[in-house]
Amino acid sequence: MTRWTRLAAIGAALALAVTAGLWWIFADGGTTVTAYFARAVGVHPGSDVRVLGVRVGRVDSVTPRGEHVEVVLTVDGDVPVPAATEAVVVAPSVVADRYVQLTGGATGGDPLRDGMVIPLERTAVPIELDELYASLNDLLAAVGPEGANSGGAFSELLDTGAENLDGNGRAFNESVRNFAELARTLSGSEDDLFASVAALQTFTTMLAENDRQVLGVNRQMAEISRTLAADREELAQALTGLGVALGDIQGFVRDNREALRSNVDKLAEVTQALSDRRASLAEALDVAPLGATNVLASFDPASGSLYGRVNLLEYLVSYPPDGATPAAPAAPAVPLPLPSSVTPEPTSAPAPTSAGGR
Repeated sequence: MTRWTRLAAIGAALALAVTAGLWWIFADGGTTVTAYFARAVGVHPGSDVRVLGVRVGRVDSVTPRGEHVEVVLTVDGDVPVPAATEAVVVAPSVVADRYVQLTGGATGGDPLRDGMVIPLERTAVPIELDELYASLNDLLAAVGPEGANSGGAFSELLDTGAENLDGNGRAFNESVRNFAELARTLSGSEDDLFASVAALQTFTTMLAENDRQVLGVNRQMAEISRTLAADREELAQALTGLGVALGDIQGFVRDNREALRSNVDKLAEVTQALSDRRASLAEALDVAPLGATNVLASFDPASGSLYGRVNLLEYLVSYPPDGATPAAPAAPAVPLPLPSSVTPEPTSAPAPTSAGGR
């Protein structure tokens, strides 16, 4: 190797070293955080760290710590991840490598800083295939021959369900669709639903606060029910008679429809006439008691006569021009004969000297 070749190699090495040093000084190394998981199956150093499915970092190390696993992550410094983020181990498929998903990329708050810890309460891992198989095995054992189906009860349940659903697939499908529609309707009317529940709660609270009164009402209703039950035969007869009477009334109305219509029209005319003359009727009702009292006072039970006083000369005297009315002589009391059907009772009392009314 010539001298110039050695100098060129040394210069290239120096340039590479300077470039690496400058990159180490000025480059952003990202944010390093530690997350604790219950387990980290399929996660290893170099696995992706993603936010909303986009790769934003890598897994630096995976270290068991007793019953938990410590995973050190590095997130690119230009990715705005909040400090309250959660970490989830995601398995895209059964055989693919898993990655760590940070689920707080769409929320605000304080940013994730270097050295922060994501505790076990904010991490989650997928269920493993062997755990799923174990759960299915436990379920099958519980409903198997040594479990719920030891006496054939589970088989009978399946047979009964099959018989009930046989031929009703369309109806069952429609029921499921209707239930889904109901769920969507309730989802759009949650305010009204919650208001109804609140009103129902208020009503039940009122009933609880008035428990004594509600108990009294229930007792009274029970007493009424017992009374009706004891007299149910009489009540049935009364209802039967009422039904017969209503049938007779219906037949009567059907046979005499025209006459009833005519009578109703006439009754309307009579009520209209009374309504038009209600002032005169009111005056007559006011004066009628006084007239009846005067008639009773004018009757003489001793002679069986009505006594009154009539001044016939009042209608024969002419009035002076100044309007003064001359006094007319008092007319003698004239007994009025009773009808022939009335026979006066014999008495020895003297006749009265004055009349009872005018």
